[in-house]
Amino acid sequence: MSATRPQPLAPVCRSGLNVCMSGSATSCEECLLIHPSCAWCAQEDFGQVRTLNSRCDFSQNLQKRGCDAPFIESPRSGSSLLRSKPLSSKGSGVTQYDVIQIYPQKISLSLRPGDQTSFEVQVRPVEDYPVDLYYLMDLSLSMKDDLDTIRNLGTKLAEEMRKLTSNFRLGFGSFVDKNISPFSYTAPKYQDNPCNGYKLFSNCVPTFDFRHLLSLTDKVDRFNEEVQKQMVSRNRDAPEGGFDAILQAAVCKEKIGWRKEAYHLLVFATDDIPHLALDGKLGGLVHPHDGQCHLNDKNEYSAANKMDYPSLALLGEKLAENNIFLIFAVTKRHYVLYKNLTALIPGTTVEILDQDSKNIIQLIVNAYNNIRSKVELSVWDHPEDLNLALTATCQDGQPLTGLRKCADLKIGDTVSFNVTVDARGCPPKGTRKSFTIRPVGFKDRLEVSVDYHCDCRCTYFTKTNSSRCNSAGTYSCGMCRCEPGHLGVRCECEEGEVDHQHLSACREAEGKQVCSGRGECSCNQCLCYESEFGKIYGTFCECDDFSCARHKGILCSGHGECHCGECKCHAGYIGDNCNCSTETTSCVSDDGKICSGRGSCVCGRCQCTEPGAFGDTCEGDQCESGQTDDSNTVQCVYKTENDCVMKFTYSEHANGQSILTALKEPECAVAPNAMTVLLAVVGSILLMGIVLLALWKLVITIHDHREFARFQSARSRARYEMASNPVYKQSIPFHPMETDFHMHSIKSCNGGVH
Repeated sequence: MSATRPQPLAPVCRSGLNVCMSGSATSCEECLLIHPSCAWCAQEDFGQVRTLNSRCDFSQNLQKRGCDAPFIESPRSGSSLLRSKPLSSKGSGVTQYDVIQIYPQKISLSLRPGDQTSFEVQVRPVEDYPVDLYYLMDLSLSMKDDLDTIRNLGTKLAEEMRKLTSNFRLGFGSFVDKNISPFSYTAPKYQDNPCNGYKLFSNCVPTFDFRHLLSLTDKVDRFNEEVQKQMVSRNRDAPEGGFDAILQAAVCKEKIGWRKEAYHLLVFATDDIPHLALDGKLGGLVHPHDGQCHLNDKNEYSAANKMDYPSLALLGEKLAENNIFLIFAVTKRHYVLYKNLTALIPGTTVEILDQDSKNIIQLIVNAYNNIRSKVELSVWDHPEDLNLALTATCQDGQPLTGLRKCADLKIGDTVSFNVTVDARGCPPKGTRKSFTIRPVGFKDRLEVSVDYHCDCRCTYFTKTNSSRCNSAGTYSCGMCRCEPGHLGVRCECEEGEVDHQHLSACREAEGKQVCSGRGECSCNQCLCYESEFGKIYGTFCECDDFSCARHKGILCSGHGECHCGECKCHAGYIGDNCNCSTETTSCVSDDGKICSGRGSCVCGRCQCTEPGAFGDTCEGDQCESGQTDDSNTVQCVYKTENDCVMKFTYSEHANGQSILTALKEPECAVAPNAMTVLLAVVGSILLMGIVLLALWKLVITIHDHREFARFQSARSRARYEMASNPVYKQSIPFHPMETDFHMHSIKSCNGGVH
């Protein structure tokens, strides 16, 4: 198979600085990591005359400087097709097991870190594809009328579905809830009949969690027969154990009978909310769900009273693993709740179910058509060190960057996705990784294997204690790596030797400091000092990895590496300090276009370029067409910084010149008079003061009146006591003559004194 040839990379120079030569590469592998455009010369006699020549440079520069092409190490990223069967157009028939809905089916990527490669994925939902539909019904007491409605559902549903596919199978299962307290009635009198004593409906079957009743079959009469045998049951609380049932229906593939070559539809019909993970702790179930099949010989869920309810994450994982589309058929009052769940579980839809399930057939047909009109790619086992970016090209032919979904498709439409991949680094040697791209709900998949170009071919010829290195170093890729204590291009010097006549070899230019003042010259080479801030390097110790632009105190914004004073940004970021993201998701408008097609996305934000366009995604319009006599002229409104409103028309001349015509003078808001504002403020303050004084006077007056009234009341009571108290006698003045008279009278009356 042929490999995808990447486009040549342009040399990267910033402010006149060669990014390859300014790096700290001392080996071929380090050179390749600096930038994907860097190459290494493994030719032995390259740069032998002057040690200042760097073996790490752009490929074209190396050739100009005398490096022969066979000795240049510059691997490129690319892709190779390993399996590429053509897309099918029809699903059913004798060849249904060879139906292909994704192209290609297997590829291999060879990635050099930072060097992007891309490949195209095509998806075509075929016509007349087999369908397996498993009907999962809530048989709690509130669904009794629904059970009566669907007793002949199989025949009618099969008639409608066979209008869409000639290969249709139907299965059936039911659920209520865990038969433990507090979820169900557990007293002995309720074990055989949980409706015991219930006046509205006194007879029902024992509570169960999930029961598989009919494996997928094309004999729809068996569905009707099985449904007619069923009776409702009863649980205690409102939520049901439906998520236990969904997970078992998804993972028990053999017992349910899911076919590999078919669409898998799981219809979940209920009139209430579900129990979720951690609810089981109320019943003492502390073990989380293990995601495995636990159907016993009676096809009943045997671990209902042993494990908790499944989480949404586990549910979504198992549905996706088994390519199952989940259809929530729920009553109107719970529609919003289940609609929110569809955002958390990929491949799910929700439809409103009538109270008695009369619309169930049309509901299923609508949901199926909705599912078939969409294609969405999902990535499985995505390696963390890979960047993936998808661009969708739907039926209108317009590429939509950052999107992996197409909607409003017709059966047989082909959509394509461009997938761009690059590696952020190198894993340990010999590492091979892989990931899978799958359309949600499809059995088809694209398998992608990844190999990393992190080694140079010349390293396979490495020789230790080489005579080329004076037996004091290892020869690899055209240069010597000297043993400790030895220096020089061929390890010909020892540390400590100084040749003052050749100190100029340690200066970047005449008049510059030896080794840039950040190292010592030894054997015509600079030995750079160590720094607590980072690494100092370069032929003249002119570079370091800590003197780069920062953003909010973070070197290269945390999205790049510092090389010789300049930030080398990671994939997905640009700018002097790597703080500008190239991600465009936030710029995608509701119609799927970048900035509504009226601007450009810069650093993750829209910059509107079309006259009158405004808003986060340039969705707003300050201009209106059709307001003038000329159909090519639009009327616009512009608000200046001074809050003046200008109205003008915009048109384009045939020669491309833009014409702006002002309709009237700018309408500016009149600023209030300063003196008027001052007087109003002073007047308001005075008025408030007067009101407060009046209120204070009123409060004091009321208080005084109350005190005076209490004083008058006390005074009146005192007068009453003086006038009417029989014990009280007013005092009289003392007179001696009157006293003698009284004493004489007493003696006379009594005949003497006793």
